[in-house]
Amino acid sequence: MVLDKLGSSLYESLKKVFGASIVDENVVRELIRDLQRALLQADVNVKLVLDLSKRIEERALKEKVPPGIPRKEHIIKVVYEEIVRLLGEKPVPLNIKPGKRSVIMLVGVQGSGKTTTAAKLARFLQKRGFKTALICADTFRAGALAQLSQLATQINVPVYGDEKKKNPVEVVIDGLKRFEDYDVVIIDTAGRHKDEKSLIEEMKVMQETIKPDEVIMVIDGTIGQQAAVQAKAFHETTPLGSIIVAKLDGSARGGGALSAVAATGAPIKFIGVGEKIDDVEVFDPPSFVGRLLGMGDLKGLIEKVKEAELKVPERRAKAMLSGKFTLMDMYEQIEAMRSVGPFSRVLKMLPGLGYEIPEDVANIAEEKLKKWRVIIQSMTPEERENPQMINASRVRRIARGSGTSEKDVKDLLNQYMWMRRMMKTLRRKGLPVLFRKR
Repeated sequence: MVLDKLGSSLYESLKKVFGASIVDENVVRELIRDLQRALLQADVNVKLVLDLSKRIEERALKEKVPPGIPRKEHIIKVVYEEIVRLLGEKPVPLNIKPGKRSVIMLVGVQGSGKTTTAAKLARFLQKRGFKTALICADTFRAGALAQLSQLATQINVPVYGDEKKKNPVEVVIDGLKRFEDYDVVIIDTAGRHKDEKSLIEEMKVMQETIKPDEVIMVIDGTIGQQAAVQAKAFHETTPLGSIIVAKLDGSARGGGALSAVAATGAPIKFIGVGEKIDDVEVFDPPSFVGRLLGMGDLKGLIEKVKEAELKVPERRAKAMLSGKFTLMDMYEQIEAMRSVGPFSRVLKMLPGLGYEIPEDVANIAEEKLKKWRVIIQSMTPEERENPQMINASRVRRIARGSGTSEKDVKDLLNQYMWMRRMMKTLRRKGLPVLFRKR
């Protein structure tokens, strides 16, 4: 998960409050010390940490607890609200207007992850039904067009670029003519070596000529508090400006980057949460802080499940409920789970589970799903539709073909039989099953 170390430290601090028999001034002051230590280790600015902890301490000790709410829960609520307040309070939507083409221009210093982020943003919009295209306006870096094209191929999004032209504005004008009937066009511009002046000058020229609907700066989350310098300079240049903080996965300095950017007043719209093309999400401070503190993010989980939802024909759904649940059905369920995201990240979205289940347990479960997927792929179509025909010799053949052990194949078959029995139980109890008609 994003900022895992910070999140687990904050969660452990809050657990002490829940475990205390009496929540007095000493417990509150210990909580404040723990919070300060966790935030400073995450590279959050000292002044921000002191201001935040002062507000939390004052509210926790002086604020009247609403009737019917235990003091412990009120203190947790105060911590949650104040961290949300620090990071921006609510998500800020993209400036996309229905019925007209929207042009988004990405800028950033060299090495910020801008090109990868352009493809991630295109994928994010594509999944929400927008016809999206990419333009490579980086005419300086060798291989920029090839990199963007390679990423775009993965998601079937068209790219325009012209390595023969040196003027990026000309490239963008040509690209916009080509993509006139698209909903959203994302422009990936050239980066600079941490030279904000030349970066902003190019941004201004491009903006004045192209007049994009939105200019977004991509900032590398691993640079910590230094992100504020870039965000401030950018935010003061254009009122259209917003921010994507990239590379937050596994970064010990991510807390510093997020808080520093938020403190400048520049709206953070997205965060990069992993290396894969789908690993970008809307920056929703309440949901983000909920996950960070171990409270879960059911809203985010529901959104991911909707994105990955399999549409099962009514005929097939009825067959599954009557006991005709095949290994192909199981395979499609595994594929749907993979679309939602890594097991460990999904667990972080479940209230109370995120930091209670060891990382290695989640990794073992994920490895097992990967094995099962390969095993099913190694079966014949007949075996997938009629698993009862799989005898000892077939088990040996499937294990060899999938590069797994016979025990792995038998584990899969046992899990399949258990799921099949569950389907029959649901049928007998007359419970509704959430399948959609095609």
